[in-house]
Amino acid sequence: MREKKMKNKGITLIALVVTIIILLILAGVTIATLMGDNGNVKLF
Repeated sequence: MREKKMKNKGITLIALVVTIIILLILAGVTIATLMGDNGNVKLF
């Protein structure tokens, strides 16, 4: 009997979930940095 070797095509579900989590964290940090104490967006 031959053993079937599974080939990974594309990206795996785990890699996709990790990437989405990292992007969400970066977006949260960016939004928190841009927002001022009163909720207005700071420019520089």
